[in-house]
Amino acid sequence: MPKGIYRVPVAINEPVKSYLPGSPERKELQAMLAQLRSKEADIPMYIGGQEVRSGTKTRLAPPHDHQHTLGYFHKSDKSHVSQAIEAALAAKQKWAALSWEHRASIFLKAAELIAGPYRAEINAATMLGQSKNVFQAEIDSACESADFLRFNVQYMAEIYAEQPLSSPGIWNRLEWRPLEGFVYALSPFNFTAIAANLPTSCALMGNVVVWKPSNTQVYAAAVLMRVFIEAGVPAGVINLVYPSGPEAAEVIFGHRDFAGIHFTGSTEVFQNIWKTIGNNIHNYRSYPRIVGETGGKDFIMAHASADPKTVAVALARGAFEYQGQKCSAASRAYIPASIWEAVKGFVLADLQDMKMGPTEDFTNFVNAVIDEKSFDKLAGYIEAAKQCADVEIIAGGGCDKSKGYFIEPTIIVTKDPAHVTMREELFGPVLAIYVYDDNRFEETLELVDSTSMYALTGAILSQDRYAIELATAKLSNAAGNFYINDKCTGAVVGQQPFGGGRGSGTNDKAGAKINLLRWVSPRTIKETLTPPTDYRYPFLQPD
Repeated sequence: MPKGIYRVPVAINEPVKSYLPGSPERKELQAMLAQLRSKEADIPMYIGGQEVRSGTKTRLAPPHDHQHTLGYFHKSDKSHVSQAIEAALAAKQKWAALSWEHRASIFLKAAELIAGPYRAEINAATMLGQSKNVFQAEIDSACESADFLRFNVQYMAEIYAEQPLSSPGIWNRLEWRPLEGFVYALSPFNFTAIAANLPTSCALMGNVVVWKPSNTQVYAAAVLMRVFIEAGVPAGVINLVYPSGPEAAEVIFGHRDFAGIHFTGSTEVFQNIWKTIGNNIHNYRSYPRIVGETGGKDFIMAHASADPKTVAVALARGAFEYQGQKCSAASRAYIPASIWEAVKGFVLADLQDMKMGPTEDFTNFVNAVIDEKSFDKLAGYIEAAKQCADVEIIAGGGCDKSKGYFIEPTIIVTKDPAHVTMREELFGPVLAIYVYDDNRFEETLELVDSTSMYALTGAILSQDRYAIELATAKLSNAAGNFYINDKCTGAVVGQQPFGGGRGSGTNDKAGAKINLLRWVSPRTIKETLTPPTDYRYPFLQPD
């Protein structure tokens, strides 16, 4: 069969559509929202290419309208997890042997399906199932999902092209093998694109996957799975199941062929997973790859030279887009006293203008938090802040779950830089602010670096280049994604690879070649073209 050294299409970021009133994409999306709301979905598991229904159903509802039923998914038990593992292992040999360009073609097609015929459905499913407004859904579920698939194909080709030097008479090469066993992909609720990326980045490199999405993201995950099937992902390569976390862990982390985990979620869960893997390490065929992005207590640091309006917009967007439910969301800020009153005035004006409500109304900037558990936790933090003498709530503070899980965008100003709201990840529309003395800029940088266990994202806003340089140096380990004169959210695949260290994860950078390298196990092959026929080396000759 003829072969070639193939060049994949150059990856380009998917353009973000505007959804202006009267635009074709707005009309199409509104029609899809109405269509999805008009019926109840019956969502199966997908194991070995088959739809599997357990009969034990879990209800799905929009977080902003929890009395409405979107549908039901069929809950998995341990037997389904075992079936998914066996289906993955049965598919492994044939999938790993498939020529890489065919794997590339499958996921390039998936990108085109998401960007094209499935765009309205994947956006609508994200808006309804995860309470994400139209713009946040578009940049996530449509654009970033397509970007991950396209750029990962490009990175795969670049990895395969990386080959060693060869001496005269020798041909050295690297074979980029998939891992030996199966990979477990565990994806969160907040980004449909993460759910798209975690299983496919592993599968692209020839691995087989057992995929468990968050229960609160199943509605859109099922759409993704249909995309993968239509794109040509073979049966058993990606298996979608919905077990409880503990039941999945018992089966997966006890299996001899467990080869790695691709995870996004909480630090506590990830640390427990790491501990479980460590305790079982003697049982595995090889050392599992552990890749995780876990969360953040992300900061905005303003210098006295910063433009107050720029700071205010960075706070409003960074803290309250998607209700602060981004791993990168601004949840603590440090503002110098000299510009605080101006910043406060601008940000309070912005908050007064922000509308909160269901995602189906495109004029709403803020929607609901993901579920009742999240609502209750956030309401508890806000109520505790109201009782604290060192804290003033200058905006928001209202909570109402009668119709949906709505938390008002809330700003807490604290006199204590170590207050719990400055340290702990809240994962909601709550921003804690500490106002510092202008003369203590460098000292405050040290506070930023030492206050939280996390190190995911952060920003410095300043018009003083010396201050920017100092902050960049002092905060070198405080954030894996660092922003200068911008909010601390909005990483774009291929432009700002995403991930952090410390309590925020393994910093394996989703959306970069680094991440794909974690899903291969290279084999070095040395071929001697003219083998020696005499054991004697020249140095053995007598004088």
